[in-house]
Amino acid sequence: MENLSHHLLIAMPSLKDPFFQRTVTYLCKHDEEGAMGLVINQPIELELDDLLRQMKVKEDDFVLPTGLRNQVLVGGPVTPERGFVLHSPLDGMASSQALTPELMITTSKDILSTIGSDAAPNQYLVALGYAGWDAGQLEQELAKNSWLTIPADLDLLFDVPVEERWSEATRRLGIDIWQLSSEVGHA
Repeated sequence: MENLSHHLLIAMPSLKDPFFQRTVTYLCKHDEEGAMGLVINQPIELELDDLLRQMKVKEDDFVLPTGLRNQVLVGGPVTPERGFVLHSPLDGMASSQALTPELMITTSKDILSTIGSDAAPNQYLVALGYAGWDAGQLEQELAKNSWLTIPADLDLLFDVPVEERWSEATRRLGIDIWQLSSEVGHA
């Protein structure tokens, strides 16, 4: 089994699951026990500063600077009430885990209080819920031609606008994804 941690899953056009159609999912973990990832291109109608005020992390009059007014993402269908922050390295956060030398994931509320301040990570995205696969499930979906994979790129995670991430990820494959067949075959 190839370990696909720190890779992106790109939904094939033939993937009909309404939740995962045209999604790009960052795989935080992939091993013999299964896989866990965050969908990085499905925003919900909630601005991050609104979420921070609703959670009482920031004062009622708090507004993020215009350049930081990113939307909150739907990270996946599993535990949608749980938040995840994918971010550049930051010391001292509770419940943080290094995924790579350039990337961490944090599930504790303390990181949210840094957003909008000098203590915030340089790059971050906030997602509610996650995508999960049991042992062997992702491998079966890959064999059924539901997903394509590419190594994760920090630029695609943080700099490409959310609404362009699927098309940009497919472009980086070097193919026109709409030309691909959904049929799995053998030569």
